Amino acid sequence: MLLGAALGAFACVASAATVSLEQMTWPEVKQAIAEGKTTIIVPIGGTEQSGPHMALGKHNVRVQVLAQRIASLLGNALVAPVIAYVPEGNVDPPTGHMRFPGTISIPSSTFVSVLEGAGRSFRDAGFRDIVFIGDHGGYQRDLRTAAERLNREWRKTNVRAHAIEEYYRATETVYRDALKARGFRDDEIGKHAGVADTSLTLAIDPRLVRLDRMAAISGPESATGVQGDPRRSSADLGAIGVDAIVNATVDAIRRAQRR
Repeated sequence: MLLGAALGAFACVASAATVSLEQMTWPEVKQAIAEGKTTIIVPIGGTEQSGPHMALGKHNVRVQVLAQRIASLLGNALVAPVIAYVPEGNVDPPTGHMRFPGTISIPSSTFVSVLEGAGRSFRDAGFRDIVFIGDHGGYQRDLRTAAERLNREWRKTNVRAHAIEEYYRATETVYRDALKARGFRDDEIGKHAGVADTSLTLAIDPRLVRLDRMAAISGPESATGVQGDPRRSSADLGAIGVDAIVNATVDAIRRAQRR
């Protein structure tokens, strides 16, 4: 009896503390909204090749972890399930990341429709700020398109959709500049699966990185899928990126909420 009561109390505390929508029951979501958690963060990842040394789902894991940190700092937000199917290039003939096994791509029009449908669902539930954040650079325009369409649809209401591009932009500005200040070259930092990308993943979930394969990466990007040089990557470097992304996104969401 005592054990059962203790476990029940623990479950209540755990459910009250979580910011993850998919870990909550519908009455818990309803209560959270009534208590002021009217912002929903929609984290968008992607399933794509990231070189021979990094798992296909790195974007999904990263955006989920970072979204939860962002929501916790905001104090008025919950986090939706990660959207893992995104535009990644043409399927036939394959282009971009689709040239490598395991990458999944959907048309931009389908992707935007999914975002719009999710947004309408959250509005119906009672959320007032629907926030799209994306861990991948290729679909940032689609996030803007979805938010603009929803805002035109909701123009006579107090509900707004936000494409928070500062989330991704921080990796291209603050994080990149910090790595340069520590002596890293542009060709190391890279644009995809280089030291910036790999270090960020190491800081969030090192299980996604195959350290033994980094030293052997060589040859053109067309063969490896790597744009950069990950060999000097570390979790400590990645922590710089984590802080940059979280801080920039929290600030941007707060500005958007003061509309």
